[in-house]
Amino acid sequence: MNKSILEQINSPSDLRGLSLKEMAQLSEELRRFIIDIIAIKEGHLGASLGVIELTIALHYVFNTPEDLLVWDVGHQAYGHKILTGRRNEFHSNRQLGGLSGFPSRKESPYDTFGVGHSSTAISAALGMALASAQDGKISRQHIAVVGDASIASGMAFEALNHAGVSHTNLLIVLNDNAIGIDPSVGAFKEYLTRKKEADAQTQQDNLFRALNFHYSGPVDGHDLSELIEALNAMKSISGPKVLHVVTVKGKGLKQAEQDQVAYHAPGQFDPKTGERPTVDDRPVPPKYQDVFGHTLVSLARENKNIFGITPAMPTGSSLRYMMEAFPERAIDVGIAEQHAVTLAAGLATQGKIVFCAIYATFFQRAYDQVIHDVCLQNLPVIFCLDRAGIVGEDGATHHGVFDLASLRPIPNLIIFAPRDARSLRNIMFTAQRGLAHPIAIRYPRGRGNLIDWETPMQPLDIGTAELLQSGTTIAVLSLGTIADSVSLALETLEQKNMVTHVDMRFLKPLDEALLHQVCQTHHAMITVEDGMLNGGLASAIAEFISIHRYPIILKSHGIADHFIPHGKPSELYELCGLTPEAIANSIIELS
Repeated sequence: MNKSILEQINSPSDLRGLSLKEMAQLSEELRRFIIDIIAIKEGHLGASLGVIELTIALHYVFNTPEDLLVWDVGHQAYGHKILTGRRNEFHSNRQLGGLSGFPSRKESPYDTFGVGHSSTAISAALGMALASAQDGKISRQHIAVVGDASIASGMAFEALNHAGVSHTNLLIVLNDNAIGIDPSVGAFKEYLTRKKEADAQTQQDNLFRALNFHYSGPVDGHDLSELIEALNAMKSISGPKVLHVVTVKGKGLKQAEQDQVAYHAPGQFDPKTGERPTVDDRPVPPKYQDVFGHTLVSLARENKNIFGITPAMPTGSSLRYMMEAFPERAIDVGIAEQHAVTLAAGLATQGKIVFCAIYATFFQRAYDQVIHDVCLQNLPVIFCLDRAGIVGEDGATHHGVFDLASLRPIPNLIIFAPRDARSLRNIMFTAQRGLAHPIAIRYPRGRGNLIDWETPMQPLDIGTAELLQSGTTIAVLSLGTIADSVSLALETLEQKNMVTHVDMRFLKPLDEALLHQVCQTHHAMITVEDGMLNGGLASAIAEFISIHRYPIILKSHGIADHFIPHGKPSELYELCGLTPEAIANSIIELS
């Protein structure tokens, strides 16, 4: 049997000898290869399916890796990985010890820049282009592939502003499919829509040309002949340029084209039919994001001053429930975390109660705004940080493990980590009743452990911990949902009565009264957190012990001073020493 064309492609140089007909066949084979593996192994599907022809055309026209190709975010880079020598390893994608789900400089010289967060590609490619000019590599090409949702971000606009006067050999390929994870929003999206509906070559109101870019397009991103002709034309033009490419996210799989939000990362599905497994209708604990979303709607129904904000994650954060119920008070600002935070601050100055829902890993992108615009002015914005802690297969770029350590030094900011769904509801209820300070509430990806979670909400006393179990000699202090692992550890002990278990709840302010009591009555203490040890709960307790000179033994479980790889959460918890077994062993060692 003859090999498929894909089986003969071990590097981009192999595809450069193909005919147009063979490349069209390669497109179909590459799509099927991705579908068959992601159906079982899971991952980001729709984005990669949408850029198959574009990926082939880019590697056909440009001399990668000598020419430098940068993918923004990296959701769409599966085809790129497969064509650049990683076909036989692709089954390990996003698994512990396997390929990263995103471009990684450690993996391949074809991955010129490590990505995972959006809107970095233009800046990175411009830096590379400036370096090439300095080194006299005037013929080297620099290509940034950017989605229409990513290019509307502030960082991308900053890079465009610089690149337009740089005279560098930079090509921006604008992959316009009108959707990121959720549909694209904003005036820039509407501008691109007008460009697609008009004769762009004769239009005078071209934003890119006004910024000194040579603009071409829109072109059909699924027509290899048109793409190759357009890319070759752009290759011969000096200076910064933009090629506007129109694609369909999920192209080639009917369900992925029809439900682009769900098939961005659909989990397992039938590779032949595209259908996802039937949802089991037995009651299960809700996802924390849904607890947030439904609780917010309940609160907003009673409190007309409540607003909700998210940067491009209405589905992922479940703010979509409020967008459906109260669209005038729920705002998707697009991929613009900095704007989201300061927008929330502006609303707060006018007496509005703002729940700003951002993934913990993306919250890092607005650190200055949190300090300068919210906390310095002591505005009572309520930050709801989804996907905190270890998130699993998305890996180092997406783990939300830096939030506790980075936020704790900021004056005026309250920091809370709910143990379960009821605790999350109670702190949301407490926050909207009128706090004197801003608050960050962080909770994990996935489901909790409570089916009966919609109980009446109760106000919480700020800065108070909760005693879960009283003991005599060793105190375990946990923060957030990692309390479940502590509880499981305690169940394995023969002498359970020697251990005190405290759910700290608040990292800031600490419950100092309870800490004094614990330090005076126990000989050893263990802290457990799913965040960085440097600066988090472990550091806070060590500082307390040192300040008050308590002669108590302290051992800490958390994330050590390194980045965490990708893998199943259970595998990563084991790597980090956060399993019930590891916690139980520490208790035994100190007993």
